[in-house]
Parts: sequence; structure tokens; C-alpha cells
Amino acid sequence: MNESYVGPGMSAAGVDLDGRRAFVTGAASGIGRACAGRLARAGAAVTVVDLNGEAAEEAAGEIGGKALRADLTDPAVLDGLEVEADIVVNNAGFQHVAAVEEFPPGKFSAILRLMLEAPFRIVRSALPGMYGRGWGRVINISSAHGLRASPFKAAYVASKHGLEGFSKVVALEGGPKGVTSNCICPAYVRTPLVEGQISDQARTRGISEDEVIEKVMLTQPAIKRLIEPEEVAEVATFLCAPEASFINGSSLTMDGGWTAR
Repeated sequence: MNESYVGPGMSAAGVDLDGRRAFVTGAASGIGRACAGRLARAGAAVTVVDLNGEAAEEAAGEIGGKALRADLTDPAVLDGLEVEADIVVNNAGFQHVAAVEEFPPGKFSAILRLMLEAPFRIVRSALPGMYGRGWGRVINISSAHGLRASPFKAAYVASKHGLEGFSKVVALEGGPKGVTSNCICPAYVRTPLVEGQISDQARTRGISEDEVIEKVMLTQPAIKRLIEPEEVAEVATFLCAPEASFINGSSLTMDGGWTAR
């Protein structure tokens, strides 16, 4: 029997982030938008960061936050980053599906820049302020692909594996100074990115989109459904709660049992 998501429970219901500032990348849609909204409802002042400036403005307007249009694959933008935040959610990403011998080097570089170098630059900028205040939360949206590999996703898998390692380094350096760093590792989440992957995988593998969902995406999880963005947002918000203050350097799987195999 397929399970279904029935909505938020008690997990992060009592988290109070009044007076905290959050910086969420890729926050105009999908997981990032859900995280921005959930952190705002907990009281945080949220900066919505996205390449799509119009969508970022819309998302920020809904939650009373601030929008920042930024192309995080642009080295000049990364050079100019100044992040003053208590909570950083590194979520922005994109996917390209191709065999290694056919993978465009430019795409490989751009994915690593957005999904590994940009989190480094953002956290590097935010840490001095976090250390000065004695409190900070670095939340990296990784993936089951940060722990396992799949064919045709060389850049995505490499960047997520790198993000896992970077997160652990920040955890070791930041822990004594009141800053925790963790990864959230979901399986496939119902987002525009995943919808794009479905069509890409169908083309690459020569099968239908329904077959991609059934025979590729839902083969490994024991729970046969996509994750909702709001579920990931609840976990991200819980990591900001006092009860989560000893969770540090961890990779929290939300994969339906995928990595239990």
C-alpha cells in the first residue's frame, strides 16, 4: 500500500525564531520556498535568494521577507556575497542527466559551483557573525545522492557528496562556537527540479515518464511516493530548535528506506 503525506505534526510546531535572520537559496520554488515559508512562520526574518528575481519577490512578499536575485553560478556574484544571517539553508541546485562521456564540462562546472562552491562562500561569509553571536544553524539540503550514486548524474552526485563533507567540516569547526551544521538527505521530492528530471530520465533511458517514476525514482525507497517540500521544511525548522542543539555533523535521511539497503 502506498503511504501518503497527511500534513505537519508536532515536530517543529513550537520552534520560536523571533529575532533570527535566515538566508535561503533557491527559495522561489520547491524545497527552498517551503523552508522560507516555514522559517518565517516560526518568526525568522527571511531573505529569499533565487535566480528568478520575479518569483523571489513573489515568495518574499507572501512571507514578509526580503528578495535577493542572485546567479550563484557567477564567480563575480560569489565574490561579492555578504551574508548576515543566523540560519543558512543551502538549497539552490539544478540537474543535468547524461552519461559521463557525454556530460558537458561547462554543465559539470556550473553544477559544482552552484551546489558546492556557493554553499562554501555563503557559509564562509555568515560564520563570523554566527560566531560573534554564539549561535548559528547551517542547513544543507543534500540528497540520498549525497550518500549513494546513480548513473547519468555525475555532477549532481559529486556535488552532493562534496556538500556532505563540507558540512561535516563546518560542524567540527563551528560546534564549539555555538554553530551546528547538518545535511538533510531526501529521496525524490515533488519539485520543479524533479519534474524536469523525470522528462530528462525518460529521454536518456528511452522509457516513458510514468516508467521513470515507477522503475527509477521509486525503486529504492520502501515507501512508494514522492516527498512533499513541506516535509523537508519541517525537518529544517526542527534543526533550529533547542531540542536539536546536539545534532551536529549529521546527515538526516528522508529517503523512505533507500539507504537502508
